[in-house]
Amino acid sequence: MHVIVVIEWGLLVLGLFGLVTSSVFLVMALEGARRFRREAVRQDMALAARPEFLPAISLFKPLHGNEATLEENLRSFFEQDYLEHVAAAGGSAMVNGVSRVEVLFCARDESDEGLAIARRVAEAYPAITTRILTSGEPWAANAKVCSLATMAKVATHDLWVISDSDVRVKPDYLRRIALPFADEQVGCGTCLYRGLTVGGGLWSHLEAVGMTIEMSSGVCVASLLEPMQFALGPTMVARRRCVAEVGGFEAMAEYCADDFVLGNWIAQRGHRVVLIGHTIDHMVLHADFVDSMKHQVRWMKSTRFSRPKGHFGTSLTFGVPFGLLTWAAALLLGRPVLAWSALVGAVLGRSLQAWVVGSYVVQKRRTWPSMILFPIRDLMGIFFWALSYTSNRILWRGEVYELVEDGKMRRAAQQ
Repeated sequence: MHVIVVIEWGLLVLGLFGLVTSSVFLVMALEGARRFRREAVRQDMALAARPEFLPAISLFKPLHGNEATLEENLRSFFEQDYLEHVAAAGGSAMVNGVSRVEVLFCARDESDEGLAIARRVAEAYPAITTRILTSGEPWAANAKVCSLATMAKVATHDLWVISDSDVRVKPDYLRRIALPFADEQVGCGTCLYRGLTVGGGLWSHLEAVGMTIEMSSGVCVASLLEPMQFALGPTMVARRRCVAEVGGFEAMAEYCADDFVLGNWIAQRGHRVVLIGHTIDHMVLHADFVDSMKHQVRWMKSTRFSRPKGHFGTSLTFGVPFGLLTWAAALLLGRPVLAWSALVGAVLGRSLQAWVVGSYVVQKRRTWPSMILFPIRDLMGIFFWALSYTSNRILWRGEVYELVEDGKMRRAAQQ
């Protein structure tokens, strides 16, 4: 009996410790959200003050097959108000013989369904120079980076915007993400994103709230502790010369988290990496339980190998799991007030986090669904974190890879 009591007290202490650490993270997330909103407002004012800053842009769009909403996603990049503002400012729509905004698409081969859709979309916007490229069979583990290297060789302009195929943007997107580069010290920029479900379903909504609240909270806390040291894949903006300084895309072709690597290496070279106060939509394509879980565990594994120390510490940021642990241990020890206070406090804390981050960071129109779902997603997060340590294998674009030291990856041997 004595041993059981010791175990119960041990679980209670562990639960209370986790509640303290997750509460500290919550406070930091709320402060990070406040600073993010303040900086976003400052950037809005700067955009109004310098509407004429409209540098020439090469937009990189790596593709791999067809996917739900791909055509609508691609169309949103052609429907930018960038060239209209160029004309209003008296600038030229053409630079070096191509449009001020050129769009580069690249897939492995000509038969890729994504390229067919890209061609169809591009034909509707003849004023925008579009190039359709193929990279061939990937020559390194990260096929996306192989496509980026192919596009870099033919890109005309010096400001590069790299964006995933499963994101959708508003017409002012290019103007807003280009603005920080009026400062020559800025070498890389990135922005946050909202998870937007395609077709609905509980699992896709839970994945979306993880993107929207958990990811954004983590980035806000990271930027609170130190200057930005990484980029986020859905949108990365970089100067041509800064990419060249780190060895070009070829240097990062063996890495899984190429977004983290690009921003981190540019920061190490002494350039500023900016978190842009503009949020885009990230389409959640995984509707069923299995696909959604695999996708989220892959994220966790990528983080584990890219930032092992930070990933280990992530376990202390989940509030609801520690609230449940405290609840169970306190009930076993005959302390119901402590039990229910811990559980209710943990749930309300995550709902508060969802409301603040959803309203003031990613600016969701409706935050109450996130306030309901995020405590559930927070509970699931500790299991994804634990599963990230079960193996070094991930499934990406239908192929199996092994993650190795320093965040690199390689194709898994056939079994």
